[in-house]
Amino acid sequence: MRNPLIGLAGKPNVGKSTFFSAATLASVPIANYPFTTVKANVGITYVAVDCVCREFGVQDNPVNSACIGGRRFIPVKMVDCPGLVPGAWEGRGLGNQFLDEVRKADVLLLVVDAAGSTDMDGKPCKPGLNDPLQDVAFLEKEFDMWIFQILKKDWDRIARKAETLGENIVGVLSEKLAGLQIRRQDVFRAVDELGLQAKKPTRWTEGELQNLAKRLRKLAKPLLIVANKIDLEPAEENVARLREAGYAVVPCSAEAELVLRRADEKGMIEYKPGDKEFKILQPQKLTVEQTSALRAVEEKVLKKFGSTGVQEALDFALFRLLGMVAIFPVEDVEKLTDHEGRVLPDCYLVPPDTGARDLAGMIHSELAETFIYAVEAKSKRRVGEDYRIKHRDVIKIVSSKGRA
Repeated sequence: MRNPLIGLAGKPNVGKSTFFSAATLASVPIANYPFTTVKANVGITYVAVDCVCREFGVQDNPVNSACIGGRRFIPVKMVDCPGLVPGAWEGRGLGNQFLDEVRKADVLLLVVDAAGSTDMDGKPCKPGLNDPLQDVAFLEKEFDMWIFQILKKDWDRIARKAETLGENIVGVLSEKLAGLQIRRQDVFRAVDELGLQAKKPTRWTEGELQNLAKRLRKLAKPLLIVANKIDLEPAEENVARLREAGYAVVPCSAEAELVLRRADEKGMIEYKPGDKEFKILQPQKLTVEQTSALRAVEEKVLKKFGSTGVQEALDFALFRLLGMVAIFPVEDVEKLTDHEGRVLPDCYLVPPDTGARDLAGMIHSELAETFIYAVEAKSKRRVGEDYRIKHRDVIKIVSSKGRA
C-alpha cells in the first residue's frame, strides 16, 4: 500500500531544512546561506488523525503507526529538495537536481519566507524588503516551465504521429508524463477544461502548451504555501496578502517547532506535534537561556497562532489538498483485532473515492480477486465492492480465501 510522497520545495535559505528537521527530527545541515541543501534529504514524517480507539473505548496496539493521546500518527515519506532560484528550469543553481527529486511528489509544500528577509536568490536582506508573493510567482513559473519543457520536447513529431495514426493524444501524453506522477485522468481533465482539440494536436500553439503545463501542475502537484518565519514582521501582513491572492496558506515557525521537538526529545518538556501548548517537566534543570527560548516560543508563536504550523501544514497537504482517507483494517470486527489479536494495529492512507474492492487490492492482490464483501465496523453492516471508504472507517475484508 503506497503512501503519498510530500515534496518540500522553495528557494534557498527560507527554512526548508529547519522544517524538514522539525518534521522528521533528522539531522540535516542548517545554515544561513544559500544552497545548504545540495542534494535531497529523504525522511519519514507523520500526519495525524483522531484515532478511533476512544470512539470504541478500547486500548489499541499500533504497529504501523503511533497513537499518542488519542491521536494516530501515520508515517509518510518527505523529500527536502535543493533550493530553487529564478531560471532553475533552465539549469540555473541546482535546478536540475531539484527537478529530478520533485517529479515523484504527490503534493508540494512550498516554504516561503513570509517576513521577506531573503532576496530572490535566497540571500539575507532586511525583513520586508522582499515580497513573498513574487517568490511564489517565480516558484510557480519554475514548476510550469519544467513541465512545459517536457511537453515541448519532440512535440511536433508526437502530435503529427498521433493525428496520422488516429491515436488518442491524452493517452500519448499520459505515457510521456507518467514519470511525473501525472495521471491519465489529470491529462484528460486539463485538455477538456482548456478546450484543446484532442484530435488535432498539431494545431495546439506554444501558448496553449504552456497553459496545459500550468493546469497539469495544479492538478497533479497541488501546492500549499508554508508561510515560514511567521514570528517576524511583516509576516502576518504578507500571509493575509497571500490568502487574498487565492493561495492555500499555513502560517509557520519551523524554528519554534524544532526547539520544542528537541526539548521534548531530551525530556525537558512534554510536547506533541500540533499542540497549542507544552509543559515544562523540570524547570529547575533548565538554563536561563533554555527557559527564555521556550517562553519566547510560547508567547510569540503558540499563544498568537495556536501552533507552530508544522503539523498543520502536513495534515492540510494530505487531507485537504489530496483528500486522503485514513482507514483502520481489521480481521475481527467485534474485537477490532488482526489475526494476531492486536487491537486496531494499522492505519493506512488511501486516495479519495477508494472502493471496498480497491482497498482489498491495496492490502493484497488476492483479496481483490476473491473479494465477497466488506464489513464496516461502526455500523456492523455489510457493504459491497462499490462502497466508498470514508475517513476513519474501520473495515474488514471478507474473501473466498478467508483472508483479511
